[in-house]
Amino acid sequence: MEKKLSIQDIAALTGLSTYTLRYYENIGLLSGIERDAKGYRVYSMEDISCIEFVIKLRDTDMPISQIKEFSDLRRQGNSTVIERKELLEVHQANVIKQMKELGDNLIKINEKINHYKKLAEQA
Repeated sequence: MEKKLSIQDIAALTGLSTYTLRYYENIGLLSGIERDAKGYRVYSMEDISCIEFVIKLRDTDMPISQIKEFSDLRRQGNSTVIERKELLEVHQANVIKQMKELGDNLIKINEKINHYKKLAEQA
């Protein structure tokens, strides 16, 4: 039998607050979270996988509205695979653009650091 984790366990595991986990469930980013006999949330390994993916999407600046759209499509099952893939491909392109911009910014920062190193050596 699969071990079920409490909301506190998931908060500790993911770094999300219990408030955020409840919020994500309330707005539909997470669904199907089971409840125990006392009504407390219990999370499965599949739930953890979904939460971790939501975190990855948020960490890469996907808006909550798009994560919700993805989650809604996921709940509809295999008939939405193409739509989910397309949504992720658009996000992937955005992440690649962000990475390029960050790389360009890092080059400029490195140039400035090298400039200051040269100035410091001359002083």
